[in-house]
Amino acid sequence: MDRRTFLQSAAGAAIAATTNGVNALPTKLVSKKMIGIQTGAVSFLDEGVEQVLDHCEESAGVNTLFVATFTYGRGIAGRQVPGQPLPDHGKQQYDTDTFFGGAYTKINPKYYQNTTFKDFRAPDLGDYDVLEQVIPAAKKRGMKTICWYEDVFRRGLPGVDSMQEVELSGKKAVTLCFNNPNYHNWLLDIAEDWARSYDIDGIMWGSERQGAFSNVLGASHSHPEATCFCEFCYAKARTRGINPDRAKAGFLELEKFVVAARKGTRPVDGYYVELWRLMLKYPELLAWESLWTSSLRETQKAIYDKVKSVKSSLGVGWHIWHNNSFNPIYRAEQDLAEMAPYSDFQKVVIYQNCAGERMADYIESVGTSYFADVPKQELLDFHYRVLSYDHERNLKEIPVTGFSSDYVYSETKRASDALKGLSTKLWPGIDIDIPTAAGHSKCTPAGTKGAVMAAFRGGADGVILSRKYSEMKLDNLRSAGDALKEMNLA
Repeated sequence: MDRRTFLQSAAGAAIAATTNGVNALPTKLVSKKMIGIQTGAVSFLDEGVEQVLDHCEESAGVNTLFVATFTYGRGIAGRQVPGQPLPDHGKQQYDTDTFFGGAYTKINPKYYQNTTFKDFRAPDLGDYDVLEQVIPAAKKRGMKTICWYEDVFRRGLPGVDSMQEVELSGKKAVTLCFNNPNYHNWLLDIAEDWARSYDIDGIMWGSERQGAFSNVLGASHSHPEATCFCEFCYAKARTRGINPDRAKAGFLELEKFVVAARKGTRPVDGYYVELWRLMLKYPELLAWESLWTSSLRETQKAIYDKVKSVKSSLGVGWHIWHNNSFNPIYRAEQDLAEMAPYSDFQKVVIYQNCAGERMADYIESVGTSYFADVPKQELLDFHYRVLSYDHERNLKEIPVTGFSSDYVYSETKRASDALKGLSTKLWPGIDIDIPTAAGHSKCTPAGTKGAVMAAFRGGADGVILSRKYSEMKLDNLRSAGDALKEMNLA
């Protein structure tokens, strides 16, 4: 090779190195399974659509975007939660002063004629329409886009006061009532709007709530108010042979019991016996709980039917609250097979890292009400036994360690067994950097990788990386891709 040829070859190699090396994009990771990620609109605006898709696709083999198109909550929208460490991408500042929430897409008024809730465009990002920006870019890569909205609102919104649930005290709650026609219609209207107005691939809806019975008992990791006792719930109860006045009287007695228990006032026959005495005296307590849950199921089916009437090929599924991992009462209400006829997919939340903190909060709550006679470690052991968790740590340790990949495996397998032989897809939600308190467990690449592998060993058809891209560290996101490679799923 002469000197000129050598120099030309060297120059060409240098150009190639610049083009295909330092400044080039890494090879795309192609997954054989559904790999989803939940992403808020602000991330696409902050970083640019292409960069977000690059990170998701190259790091974790993401092929499905669950775009937060409506919420008033920080759980799936907005930047990192204030006070938590900022991730290694996106704007390095919090949006405390700008986040409000609402719809991150345009609103077509013709679809909202049968509801009082018409003005809900998110003011945070101006006229930015996340679906208009994301869908074309995603389709070029063969990525699907699913609208992800949740049952989270705030007070003072125009038209929302007529849809609010009524608390046991008679006050209006921040939550909205499924039996209220204004809210029922709105939930269907917004799904129809997206299905007709955009070239989406599906819709996922989530409601992280439960009925009044578990709420009064404090049987969750968040302890919300007891609802609903509005006129629409009263009317529906009467059609089912439930006496609303008896139900309310029973809940007021149950509330007195819980308040006294938290003050250490022990009934003569103990806390657990007294709970059963109230349930036997007021069978309306469980009837009211069942009324609330059946109303949620009817709402899900109505959303499913509405979307399918617009375009039968669109996938429709549900986010199933993490309380399913802690509260046996709530778990009993989540019959996955019964939900399957109106579920193309189910996202069962299996957030492994924050589960330790949340389980400890749950045990602390029920351990000072109807289980107050049971030492809290024994109470945790009881829940481990009845929920089939075999390898989790003690009550003092779990907030610091989180739950293990064994939990992810057992919960996935349980859900997979429940759906066996049915067409509904199981896509567990995997925890990537969901915020926890200072000094408590934080996600690691090894833990995330183990969780993803455990989900697929347990029979998952895919996974949804959660809660939102704007709080995830890229090393932890890459570890999901590493799991796919190790299992020959990419």
